Amino acid sequence: MIDKVEVKIVNKSPNALPAYSTELSAGMDLRAWLSEPVVLQPMERALIPTGIYIELPPGYECQIRPRSGLALKRGLTVLNSPGTIDADYRGEVCVILANLGNEPQTIENGERVCQMVVARHSTVTWVQVEGLGDTERGTGGFGHTGSK
Repeated sequence: MIDKVEVKIVNKSPNALPAYSTELSAGMDLRAWLSEPVVLQPMERALIPTGIYIELPPGYECQIRPRSGLALKRGLTVLNSPGTIDADYRGEVCVILANLGNEPQTIENGERVCQMVVARHSTVTWVQVEGLGDTERGTGGFGHTGSK
């Protein structure tokens, strides 16, 4: 069963609201809201507005993630992936797009530029201790299990 949550949204753009492409999609596509196209040169980044403002309920966050097709076909990605929108943020949802490809890429008004995933999160209460419990892995990290 899929959890459902109501999220308040203001859309100042003429674009459709973010929507799921399929019944079991986790992410909703967000569209660029631009007065003119943005050309990203290789290794360049830009802040892309969406015209979307949201009010998440407490205990939720919104993650901004790359679209796999844009990453594969055009080298476009979300630079701070995943970008996090906290429940107390009320500003416009904007996307830091980066062109990691070898060719200039043009972002058009209304183009789907990223995915937005709304997810529950926990708030941590730290318990300071003198040591941690043992595990099979222990302190192994950063490739300690090998590449194959």
